[in-house]
Amino acid sequence: MPQARAALAAFLAEAIGQGCRVVRIVHGKGLRSGTRGPVLRAMVNDSLRRICAVLAFASAREVDGGTGACLVLLESRHGPPAGNRR
Repeated sequence: MPQARAALAAFLAEAIGQGCRVVRIVHGKGLRSGTRGPVLRAMVNDSLRRICAVLAFASAREVDGGTGACLVLLESRHGPPAGNRR
């Protein structure tokens, strides 16, 4: 799980640095996670809630991955400085 968190943080930092406003994160549906449920989806949702540069996020349209992916709205680089929510 720490590798997934680090990869997510690096991906978002690069997207923000390039001025992206919307990104899609494909985490899968967790169908093989057993009784634990969708582990990566939960981690991604938790992480996105803590990142100030993330303005909003929601599951993607079915054609874009449905509940196995999420669309993330990022603040512009010219907005307030990004940081971690407490």
